Amino acid sequence: MAKLLQAPPKFLPPEWHIANKTQYASAESQRSRSERLVAESQRLVDEIEKTTQKTQSDVNKKIEQRLDEIKFWKQELDDKLEQVVNETEVLLTFKTRLEKALESCKEPLFIAQECLLNRRVGIDLVHDEVERELIKEVEVLQGVMALLERTLEQTNEQIRLNRSAKYNLEMDLKDKFTALTIDNYCSNLTNNTPDIRYARNVVKVEGNSVSPEDWVDFSNVNVEKADKQRNNSLALRALIDRILSQTASDMHKQCETVNIAFKNRVKETKDAKNKLEIHLAKVMDEITSQEKNIAALKKAIIDKEGPAKVAHTRLETRTHRPNVELCRDMVQYRLISEVQEITNNIQRLMDTLAQAEVELKGLSRRQLSLEEEIQVKENTLYIDEVLCMQMRESISINNF
Repeated sequence: MAKLLQAPPKFLPPEWHIANKTQYASAESQRSRSERLVAESQRLVDEIEKTTQKTQSDVNKKIEQRLDEIKFWKQELDDKLEQVVNETEVLLTFKTRLEKALESCKEPLFIAQECLLNRRVGIDLVHDEVERELIKEVEVLQGVMALLERTLEQTNEQIRLNRSAKYNLEMDLKDKFTALTIDNYCSNLTNNTPDIRYARNVVKVEGNSVSPEDWVDFSNVNVEKADKQRNNSLALRALIDRILSQTASDMHKQCETVNIAFKNRVKETKDAKNKLEIHLAKVMDEITSQEKNIAALKKAIIDKEGPAKVAHTRLETRTHRPNVELCRDMVQYRLISEVQEITNNIQRLMDTLAQAEVELKGLSRRQLSLEEEIQVKENTLYIDEVLCMQMRESISINNF
């Protein structure tokens, strides 16, 4: 208790002065460090502010550059998409032309085949110029149809490729539009924008992200594919034009050749028919003449019966002469000669009559043959001139 009430220690004046000076020095040192820290802090704040502004400005610039890049490629894609769409629409019209051309070949082919099936009978069923040209026409039409079908398949495939390129462009454009919308939004953000916020786990590179080179290559590939398909489509349209023009020309040329062959054959058949009719008329006249000749020969034979009977009666009667009057006189010999002469003449007339009847039968057969042949020619003319040529009038081969 006595220690507790002991007086505090006393310091000497020098100690007091040293203590004060120590406090002064510590305070000055602390203040100096604080002043330096304040100055350093201000400098750091200013530096960071400038760095932040510079970085943000650079980011804004990069975003603007990125927006320009996206807009450039979006415009490129838009242009290519428009070109591909337009080209596909035009190619579709060419496809329609091919389909119409293919359809228009069916009727001429059917008519040509019908003409081959229906042509003629008998001796007129001949492998003539008309038949050769009809066979050639069928071959031409079948070849044209096969070529058009192959070209139509090629056109359908090109349309599919165009639409595939169009789909790729549309998907790329859709992504470009989304990216443009996002980067436009980012470009418009400022430090005072109300909805800015901290986000978690964003300071990283996404694993599925691509490099700028890959990004450019992706769109460039789509553009190049679109260009390639468009150029292929242009080349195909030029090919279709040539094919349609050439096939129409070939079909028209062959059709005209067949028509000319038909006209020539019809003229030839008419000439043959006219000649047959002339010969038939002559044969008919000859039949009439031969019938008259046969009638005259029969009359002549009948007319010889009287003289023959007279001669026979005289000879028979003279056999009744009595005794020596039964003489072989000149009358007897002349009567015998007369009977022989008449008998011989009758036989000659009968032989001639037989020949005339044979000739009449031959003329009758020739008449029937000529009439049948004329009927064949009439049938040929009906088939060629009425059926075939009238059917062929409906064939219309214009430029497809």
